[in-house]
Amino acid sequence: MVIHHALIFASDCRFHSGSVRIRNGVFTEVRTDGRAAEPEAGEPALDARGNYLIPGLVDIHFHGAVGADVSDDTDEAFRKIAAYEAREGITAICPATLTLAEERLCSILRRGHAFSKSNAGRADCADLIGFNMEGPFISRARKGAQNEKYIRACDVNLAERFIDASGGLVRYIGVAPEENPEAEAFIRRISARTGVSLAHTDADYETALRAFRAGASHVVHLYNAMPDMLHRAPGVIGAAADTPEADAELICDGIHVHPSAVRNALRMFGPDRIVFISDSLRSTGMADGRYDLGGQTVEKKGRECRLASDGHLAGSVSNLMDCLRNAVLGMGIPLETAVACATVNPAKSIREDAQYGSIGPGKKGHAVILTKGTLRTAAVIKDGRKIRGREDAAR
Repeated sequence: MVIHHALIFASDCRFHSGSVRIRNGVFTEVRTDGRAAEPEAGEPALDARGNYLIPGLVDIHFHGAVGADVSDDTDEAFRKIAAYEAREGITAICPATLTLAEERLCSILRRGHAFSKSNAGRADCADLIGFNMEGPFISRARKGAQNEKYIRACDVNLAERFIDASGGLVRYIGVAPEENPEAEAFIRRISARTGVSLAHTDADYETALRAFRAGASHVVHLYNAMPDMLHRAPGVIGAAADTPEADAELICDGIHVHPSAVRNALRMFGPDRIVFISDSLRSTGMADGRYDLGGQTVEKKGRECRLASDGHLAGSVSNLMDCLRNAVLGMGIPLETAVACATVNPAKSIREDAQYGSIGPGKKGHAVILTKGTLRTAAVIKDGRKIRGREDAAR
């Protein structure tokens, strides 16, 4: 496939006029000098008509969509979610598990590993490239919408069972370091096998900084489920900003984080260390109503989803493409920055950037055409096949 007349988001995180060629599911040619790559005999071509061509998005923290949650632990749930994400332009996914019982978490991770292998090469579903374990080693004080019943103290052996059950797909295990005096030893041990994040934590600055020095390198949904950043008590946010090796997730749905706080996070961390996530729930893409979240009931009303029991804000009802669009059009984030935060930054965060998150020779042939101005999705290409877009756009 050749895609020409595009404004290509290239490896320098800038847009350049040109064209790309995809063969056998990978980019083989990327021209950013304005010249068009001529289709060979019988080769399909797609005219981008001067619109943006960006990499397929990479969501490293979300739970579900269209009525399904990965924690349902069914093949159907994984398929429904992966198909929905791909059609929305999120072509690689690293879903988050909830705080649940050990046996159920291991079962979910095993099923996800099997799905990842069986799904390889399917153009109609997003690639499952990891898991982000939001619990169970979190704080009761900052549990948010997580189920307190299943919160556990840090346990190296249990964490290693999770990693083994996933077939090595666990990319992050969340920890609240203030909850356990052995947390730093836990982080040093587990960070040798996978990433460790600070998640749902009440840690102060000093405790968080020690956790980062022990090997933690990631912050789960910055600003949410953690202490506020105060001038005399900067907390997890300040410790993360002071740790150059750490990156941070950010939900840009317009509900979880104020636009000013989004802009300030990008100033504090720099555009290379912020990872846009959706944190979407099964109610994403669904009508208003009540839905299950790890054994708890949440209620979706418009753009918000809250626990029915106490009204606490739960995850989002926006997919990552919606968040990208909202960051640019609603928060004033430069398009180049927003695209990087939803593509190459998350891919680097989970160490999958050799194949995902950017447009370049040898990378996965995943791309999205966005219309100029409105940033609507005009077409989605996965593994070199158009899975969404106007039929009259191909010629």
